[in-house]
Amino acid sequence: MPLGRAGAPVDWLVVGLGNPGAEYVGTRHNVGFAVAGVLADRWSLPKPKSRYRGLVSEGRTGPGGPRVALLLPQTHMNDAGASVG
Repeated sequence: MPLGRAGAPVDWLVVGLGNPGAEYVGTRHNVGFAVAGVLADRWSLPKPKSRYRGLVSEGRTGPGGPRVALLLPQTHMNDAGASVG
């Protein structure tokens, strides 16, 4: 999967579905964002960058672990495919 920076492929793409905007923070509509945040903390991933109509953070699940990218689409749930591709 050619999502990684500098052409380095990632082994896993985790997409945390949710809706952008303050009105959805902490609601059931953003459970995917919350789970992605827990994974990012657990895997010590860097601050996400704006890419692919979403926020992307890349790294490894641990020393020598698989390369992973977390994607938080910044489109509404019904339009998440535009970010995921």
